[in-house]
Amino acid sequence: MVLSSDEIRQKYIEYFQKNGHVNIEASGLLPQGDSSLLFVNSGMFPLVPYLLGADHPQGNRLVNSQRCFRTDDIDEVGDQRHTTCFEMLGNWSLGDYFKKEQIHFWYTFLFDELKIDPTKIYQTVFGGSDTVPADEESIKYIQEEFAARGVTAELGPKTTGEGEVGPGVECDFSKQRIFQYGADKNRWQRGNVVGETGGTDTETFYDTGKEHNKSFGEHCHPNCDCGRFIEIGNSVFMQYKLTESGREKIERQNVDFGGGLERITMAVQWTDNVFKTDVFQPYIQLLADKYNISYEDNAKDVEVIVDHIRAVALLIMDGALPSNKDQGYYLRRLIRRVVTKLQLLNVDKQAVHDLLDSVIEKLGVGYPELREKNDEIKAVVEKEVKSFSQNLKKGLQYFEKMVGDKNEVDAESAFMLQTSYGFPIELIEEIGNDRGIKVDVEGYKVKVEEHKNISRQGMEKKFKSGLGDSSDQTIKYHTATHLLHQTLREVLGGHVQQKGSNITAERLRFDFSHPAAMTPEQIKEVEDKVNAIVQKGFTVSSQTMETEKAFAEGAIGFFGDKYGPEVSVYTISAPDGSVVSKEICTGPHVESSDNFGTFKITSEWSVSAGVRRIKAILE
Repeated sequence: MVLSSDEIRQKYIEYFQKNGHVNIEASGLLPQGDSSLLFVNSGMFPLVPYLLGADHPQGNRLVNSQRCFRTDDIDEVGDQRHTTCFEMLGNWSLGDYFKKEQIHFWYTFLFDELKIDPTKIYQTVFGGSDTVPADEESIKYIQEEFAARGVTAELGPKTTGEGEVGPGVECDFSKQRIFQYGADKNRWQRGNVVGETGGTDTETFYDTGKEHNKSFGEHCHPNCDCGRFIEIGNSVFMQYKLTESGREKIERQNVDFGGGLERITMAVQWTDNVFKTDVFQPYIQLLADKYNISYEDNAKDVEVIVDHIRAVALLIMDGALPSNKDQGYYLRRLIRRVVTKLQLLNVDKQAVHDLLDSVIEKLGVGYPELREKNDEIKAVVEKEVKSFSQNLKKGLQYFEKMVGDKNEVDAESAFMLQTSYGFPIELIEEIGNDRGIKVDVEGYKVKVEEHKNISRQGMEKKFKSGLGDSSDQTIKYHTATHLLHQTLREVLGGHVQQKGSNITAERLRFDFSHPAAMTPEQIKEVEDKVNAIVQKGFTVSSQTMETEKAFAEGAIGFFGDKYGPEVSVYTISAPDGSVVSKEICTGPHVESSDNFGTFKITSEWSVSAGVRRIKAILE
């Protein structure tokens, strides 16, 4: 009997638990307190502080299934393998096992637990560079795993240029199973900031059996974009950190593995398309049975509809609401694309609600909160669908007026239709095709990219220190978050890390990592410690220094790629000169404890798995 996606997820968790891993709770799709990303886009994202060296409270062998959302893939949906929202099966070793054990765990799970045919699996590894040698260790261990199952795994021709180009010669896939690529494909690093960790990786590809399409190159290879080979898993071996003089090995080597559940399911269920798996088939079948929409005749449109409606349900479950900015912008875009696609297929908007019912019923098995928020999710979508439907009429009127006697929709007009009336570019093109009018799609894309760049700059300013304004009281509250952060680490433990803050002139809100609710005694202890610092008196000083030096001198900060080569470090000192708090921050802060007030925590609660929130005031 073929395994379902739910069974594959369960088997993965149970297998790694059997091998000493703790199943940690997944995070929601909306990041807590990190302004570098709008959405959680990988299984490792919530674990970045621990991969950088912090001790995880649940140990050094971890496993989970993390839901992810990638905005960059919205326009890629419809190629039979990309999805916007997906589940990432992940396992991590924080200074425990390394290459040999990871490769053995992964291959044993694939071949022995899931029963995937080893002859359908190919592997890529790092082939070396002028500064970093080829990953001979991984090659050896991979060959041992294939040999143990009676499968030949010779090295294929090496790719020395860009990974998509390939080796440029014919490969013998009956014998050659391991392929070496350069840094663009098989060497991983979070960023180019001093202090960031990285290493080589080894990626697993499933052979779908498709014929090679020579428009992607004369010869096929695992990283070819023709669709024959699909990546289903990636083991990253973190073993160095970036320094000013290059790279140096780190004491604690980590393993970060991620494998897409949807793609692994595709391999288990012997298909060449993630949309032909049980992950999406119930929704595709609903469109066929109730609305007479043939998947075979409308593959791209149907794939966009079922991918987006699934993402919409999960985004709303995790707290996103439609809007014209930030996460809400993408949620709104998804809903409107669904409505547009259905309209182009002459399907009544009632299909949106039927699809939501199907998604909530199926995904509710793994995500009970979907069922609990059933009414809320439907209400949000219904309101958005109604609003967009009204805009369609106004937008069409604008379209007719804008075009007039012209035979082209220029980039500015297309962008106006999208931003003011919510018309996706597909709808603009469809209307244009019906009237024999050309749409400047390329110019429109340039406008969209310009808008994204402006939005990114706005996000950076918006999230700077989490301040609502720059009043004297707000600055006091901002300084208080530093005292709170340090005191929480003293009372609860060094695992506490800031996950976000929101500060106004009336109160501070502070999110932090901690696995359990604080006790009344702990809350009082934190209050007393903060007030003791204030009563003794303190002064605040700032210094700009190199990031690496800041960390070396004990400054704390947990926002990864947000840091550049230099940072501002704010130090809070007691009258005797001892350091109370030392954090990387962008300011502003008070200069001293004069007229600071009495610190009081008004509430403490959970906002997501492993993340708590405190609200506090200064009386």
